Amino acid sequence: MPRTLTRLPVLLLVVALAGCGIFGKEIDPTEGWSAAKLYAEAASELDSSNYTRAVELYEKLESRYPFGRYAMQAQLDVAYAHYRAEEPEKAIAAADRFIKLYPQNPFVDYAYYLKGIVNYNRSVGFLDRYIPTDPSQRDPGSALDAFTDFSALVERFPDSKYSEDARQRMLYLRNNLARHEVNVARYYMRRGAYLAAANRANYVIERFQRTSAVEDALEVLIDAYRALDKPELAADATRVLELNRQAGRFVSDEPEPGEVDLARKLWEYLKLDEG
Repeated sequence: MPRTLTRLPVLLLVVALAGCGIFGKEIDPTEGWSAAKLYAEAASELDSSNYTRAVELYEKLESRYPFGRYAMQAQLDVAYAHYRAEEPEKAIAAADRFIKLYPQNPFVDYAYYLKGIVNYNRSVGFLDRYIPTDPSQRDPGSALDAFTDFSALVERFPDSKYSEDARQRMLYLRNNLARHEVNVARYYMRRGAYLAAANRANYVIERFQRTSAVEDALEVLIDAYRALDKPELAADATRVLELNRQAGRFVSDEPEPGEVDLARKLWEYLKLDEG
């Protein structure tokens, strides 16, 4: 009898520890939650800026309830959560996944737009947020990606609510890409690579018409031709520059578009808050 009484507390302790997950699989507090419950909790975490927890709950929702309106919305919300958490690669991957799974979805334009905004913001580094710099001096890779994303949106969904903003950003990006090419041409001039500078300037003039960079490109072209001892070509470029200046054909810089306050867009349409 004493031996039994001695073992009883130990057995109770083992059972308690097992229930806490010490000796077995940890208990998942979301076990048995409905799709509506999982979505509501994930949305609440997202609205509270708890992005990691929100993504975790959305992924549980997709895993347990892969079909239906909640799973579809969850995939877009995951992309948005990664965007807000400043995880661009994951945000783009999630948006691409939605586009692949739901190419005919009426809200797929949002996924394209989100990709564009993510890449657009990637072209601005951490320091650039606090110390303004010339955007044309940055690596154009992300700007090119953003331009491609916005272009796909405008081409596929010209009447989308996001298309007008995408067009404005494309103009701004195109101008910056042109200025980047001019900066490269000037770099070649400083290095004495005058032929390369002339080729780069001509590229801007031919490919980026109706941007403010064309005027600068013509100036670089004139200097490059003079350095190459090509007076006739330099004179031709000078005439083109002066004629366009007199006619007022050179355009001004595009103003930088304002920041975007993206949000989850399907809530009202799908009435998930009534589920």
